Amino acid sequence: MASRLNPYINFDGNARQALEFYKDVFGGELALNTFGQFPDADPATADMIMHGQLETPSGFTLMASDTPPGMELNPGNNITVSLSGDDGDQLHGYWDRLSGEGTVTIPLEKQMWGDEFGQCVDRFGILWMVNITQPQS
Repeated sequence: MASRLNPYINFDGNARQALEFYKDVFGGELALNTFGQFPDADPATADMIMHGQLETPSGFTLMASDTPPGMELNPGNNITVSLSGDDGDQLHGYWDRLSGEGTVTIPLEKQMWGDEFGQCVDRFGILWMVNITQPQS
């Protein structure tokens, strides 16, 4: 297998809901492991997601987990997940679902560099950028 780079997002107890939402957005196969599946699990964290991985038909991989008690979680604006390409219909569909219950910070529209671009924060507080490449004239 070749090396790959993909986002790994930590959540504060709602990783399962977030990953199920992203599966609804992108499709694909979702694998979830809870802390309770491992020896000596703390009953307080048994249902929390220790590791989740979504593999989509488009070749995207998104990983996530819940942050267990005692570990610090600092959500913020220091990371954004970017989707880009020239399949406008597919990318518009992702945009619609990601921004639907979230907040649009930059509307998805034609930009000065010629592409369609938008930015939103989904309902789980994750920042997303979508860039739809336009054909060169």
